[in-house]
This record gives sequence, structure tokens and C-alpha cells, in this order.
Amino acid sequence: MDKRTGVVTMGGNPMTLLGSEIKVGMKAPDFKVLDNEMKEVSLKDGSGKVRIFSVVPSIDTGVCSFQTRRFNEEAAELPEVEIWTISVDLPFAQGRYCDAEGIDKVKLLSDHRLLSFGENYGFVMEEVRLLSRGIVILDRDDIVRYVEYVEEVTEHPDYDKALEEVRKLL
Repeated sequence: MDKRTGVVTMGGNPMTLLGSEIKVGMKAPDFKVLDNEMKEVSLKDGSGKVRIFSVVPSIDTGVCSFQTRRFNEEAAELPEVEIWTISVDLPFAQGRYCDAEGIDKVKLLSDHRLLSFGENYGFVMEEVRLLSRGIVILDRDDIVRYVEYVEEVTEHPDYDKALEEVRKLL
């Protein structure tokens, strides 16, 4: 498995990312994650749609919660786009979070069991077994059209740039 050290930091501390780095133009790799009802979800479950993968370490933190709420709000303007927030939080916790925060347009998916998404997209921080923060956008043919690995995990991604890229695909 590939390892990349120093690509991202968490609280200023360098993290080792496991898995291959995703690049624009690549065919998106498959993965298996769980929805809030413990049902398996994979890449094919959104085939034919533009997708935003909003990757967060844990929905229990302020920046991750803000990122999820921001994309939930943006989803109202992007009805033909699927937005998936992926973290290693347990599916039950993700479900409670959605209920408490009124998250109804973004799908929260858990990579806690296999780290399949995290490893296949190069987001697993080895030292803490969490996903680093980032955004991946796929077109309708599952081709990667935008990638951001946020350098400092406690900072926000570039929402405006990501949304601009999504709108180009519509």
C-alpha cells in the first residue's frame, strides 16, 4: 500500500496518508462504505450522476459539521448532484447527527469497517485511523474532475472552487 508522509497535517503534526493519491482525469476506484442503516454502498450506487464526495475526519468536530451543513445547504441548488459525506464515524452516530442537525440532502456514509474509500482514494491518516479532509468530484462517467486534499485537516476546503467545478459538469 502506498504511503505519503507530510502531505497533510493535523494540528500542525505531519500525518501519513495511506493509499494512492487520486488525480483529475482518473477513473474513480470502487469502494464499500455503510449507510446509516448498515447497508453497503459502493461507487456504482451513484453511477450516472455527478457526485461530490465530502471527506471529513469526524462529524463531531466544528469544521466537519460546518462542511456537512454547507453541502447540505448547497444541495438545494444542485438537485441533480449527489453529495456524500464520508467519515469513519459509526453509522449510528451519523444517523443521530443527521437527525439533530436536519441534514436531509447529503448522504452520510461510514468508512469505519474497511477503510475502503479512504485507502482507495488516499485519505486514511495512519497515525489516527481517521480520514483526512478533502473533496472529490466525479462526473456522470465516474471520472475524477476535481480533487482537494486539505493541507491542514483542521482548516476548511475551498467550497467555492469545488462548487464552481461541479457547476461546469451540469
